[in-house]
Amino acid sequence: MPPATPMLDRVTFPADLRNFSTEQLKQLADELRAETIDTVSVTGGHLGSSLGVVELSVAIHAVFDTPRDRLIWDVGHQCYPHKILTGRRDRIRTLRQPGGLSGFTRRSESEYDPFGAAHSSTSISAGLGMAVARDLKKEEPARNVIAVIGDGSMSAGMAYEAMNNAGAMKSRLIVILNDNDMSIAPPVGAMSAYLSALISSRSFLSLRDFAAKMAKRFPRPIERTARKAEEYARGILTGGTLFEELGFYYVGPIDGHNLEHLLPVLRNLRDSDVQAPLLLHVVTQKGKGYAPAEAAGDKYHGVSKFNVITGEQKKAPPGPPTYTNVFAKALIAEAESNQNIVAITPAMPGGTGLDKFAKKFPDRMFDVGIAEQHAVTFAAGMAAEGMAPFCAIYSTFLQRGYDQLVHDVVLQSLPVRFAMDRAGLVGADGATHAGAYDLCYLSPMPGMVIMAPSDEAELMHCVATAAAIDDRPSAFRYPRGEGMGVALPDRGTPWEIGKGRVLREGSRIAILSLGTRLAEALAAADELAAKGLTTTVADARFMKPLDTTLVDRLAQNHEILITIEEGAAGGFGAAVAHHLAWTGAFDKGLKFRPMTLPDRLIDHNSPAAQLIEAGLTAQHVVNHAMNAVGIQTFHDFVAVPAQ
Repeated sequence: MPPATPMLDRVTFPADLRNFSTEQLKQLADELRAETIDTVSVTGGHLGSSLGVVELSVAIHAVFDTPRDRLIWDVGHQCYPHKILTGRRDRIRTLRQPGGLSGFTRRSESEYDPFGAAHSSTSISAGLGMAVARDLKKEEPARNVIAVIGDGSMSAGMAYEAMNNAGAMKSRLIVILNDNDMSIAPPVGAMSAYLSALISSRSFLSLRDFAAKMAKRFPRPIERTARKAEEYARGILTGGTLFEELGFYYVGPIDGHNLEHLLPVLRNLRDSDVQAPLLLHVVTQKGKGYAPAEAAGDKYHGVSKFNVITGEQKKAPPGPPTYTNVFAKALIAEAESNQNIVAITPAMPGGTGLDKFAKKFPDRMFDVGIAEQHAVTFAAGMAAEGMAPFCAIYSTFLQRGYDQLVHDVVLQSLPVRFAMDRAGLVGADGATHAGAYDLCYLSPMPGMVIMAPSDEAELMHCVATAAAIDDRPSAFRYPRGEGMGVALPDRGTPWEIGKGRVLREGSRIAILSLGTRLAEALAAADELAAKGLTTTVADARFMKPLDTTLVDRLAQNHEILITIEEGAAGGFGAAVAHHLAWTGAFDKGLKFRPMTLPDRLIDHNSPAAQLIEAGLTAQHVVNHAMNAVGIQTFHDFVAVPAQ
């Protein structure tokens, strides 16, 4: 007999698998897991979390009528199997590649992605919004709304704010808690599966509703006692008392890899007519079904290209240390001589380099979970008691703690130091993770010191400067990836606050750089000099306080002033323009050209290609300078392919 057609080849969209038997769905899950592993071995990406939800993805799409039923994946790290099942298998090996599929859910990519994601803990809020919209529109039949959220995302306050609201509104919403690390559940097995199927069944729900109606006939104290007794009885059996108290009907925990457990419970939840939020607790394993990922989940959360057989990840050729590692080195050096220095991060110890700090100073490192708002105010509290906190956080994630930064840090002038990793463009993670806005949103903060080093040695000096500032908040930004390869000191030397430096002197054009675009500014100066346009190049170091003496000197002694930064418009260039406007420099004929990120989102690509698209290379600087002089330029920029 010829070999049977693989089940995955029979699926183009989720509707294709809804008549499959449980055994066929099991085979489909096995094939889907293999496809996911093979795909990520070629593209890189978030492997462990995607492998952990293979069966869950199959079960949800087999039971629910997606895309009419709305399925929201929190964060989106785990959405690769979902993408394969929803008409994107033929493009799945373009994942995170230039012009290819996003590594996260994206509304513009597919109708099966009803809500975009990449930052955590948004799914329940979005799902509740969709559920309420459905109710207001009186849709018949009423669509289901399913939000899948991981236990890590449950550590963020936003998730509980949404659950509290949902519990009070009594709008029908299904939340699936994908628990792969919380260890809050009792052992998962046949008894747990039986209880979950029982308490999610229509007969049990009807009985519960009947009991609730009967209880209302009793005096209020007895009614309240009866209701609490029923909630806590199920809470003791299942571990879901917390969720019950938030107003959710809790079911679980069940084995998230066992389709014989998942399918009947999901069908029960789909078919129930309870007008209240429901929470299904499933227990899964990151990296499930791939031994290397099971053995080292942290290393396989986000991976580079790898060998499927051995699990060995492709390593880049040896190069300069990353800015992240240099930050860790610098902070450790400062902490060795200052016992008040402490480090705080919201669930990113490895991503920010603070795992290295923790090995050296375990009692002075605090991972607060996915809780950026808390991280900022926690740091403020420590600063108020005389500690010297460094809050290390990706630029894009500090956005989530903005009110706390303003109210709890800046208004009280507390010396919290913000180390903003991943500033600027970030390559394959794309627009959702780009640190484009930090200079803009920090600029209005009274009294705050804002710095940007131009290379890794400057980053060490930047850390030393922040450590020395003890009377106000400070922040410094640095990019993802490797440094320039410059020599590093053992320890940084503090800068004079608000003072930049001049690296090259010229007479006609001045380039003032903030951050790591300085190397491109110097390269541009070389090309301009070859064209007979001598150019001054300066490194601002500080956006705030701005080195107004340096800016005035550049404006007074040059015909053209160009600023360059890897940030959105409204940041450094705007601050320089504001000063120049008030000093009358423009009235005297100064030609000013602020170079920033363009006013559009830049999609995932190689960092080099992104910078070309953004218009922030040396050749772009040259073109702007020559056009300002009056020399028209015509230069074709060719995107650099992803590495």
